[in-house]
Amino acid sequence: MTRMPFFRRTFFVLPAIALLSACASAPRSADPTAPVAQAPAIAQAGTARGGVANLASASGTLVSGRLMLAPDAGGVRVRGEVGGLVRNGTHNLRVHVRGNCSAVDATSAGPEFDAATGQASTQPDSGERGRIVADAQGVATLDLLLPGAVLGGGAANDIVGRSLLVLGATPGAIGARVACGVVQAQ
Repeated sequence: MTRMPFFRRTFFVLPAIALLSACASAPRSADPTAPVAQAPAIAQAGTARGGVANLASASGTLVSGRLMLAPDAGGVRVRGEVGGLVRNGTHNLRVHVRGNCSAVDATSAGPEFDAATGQASTQPDSGERGRIVADAQGVATLDLLLPGAVLGGGAANDIVGRSLLVLGATPGAIGARVACGVVQAQ
């Protein structure tokens, strides 16, 4: 009986070891009797009594403001002032999926959020939702209802930890993200 040279033994043994180690580290199949993790359901009410979002400029603008949020019948009421807007311009306030305003143009906030479904919005933009109008000094006073949203509790329609964005009205940049703030529970 002849012995196989070392390099040939290695050629056959190493793949076998790799296959066996892959099998040993593979995830185990789920217990069929274990409950399946469900996404949080849509809630009728949240757990927080209020919230705040401090808007900071985005996309090189001077837009900023402080918004106070409170539970209201059918959603969350947003009140406050936003300044530095296009004078007499129509803008929009929107909730976005992620509570991240770190990108210069606020794209880090992700897509628009639909509280009715608890997911990213698939609705076409009519420009009517969240409409705010600045006065001759570029200041908008807000009193808006975010339908279907709740504050706190972690339900799919909870907006705590998500971003509020102001979309611009500058010619050539309509819809640009001009201010962003993360909703915090109070």
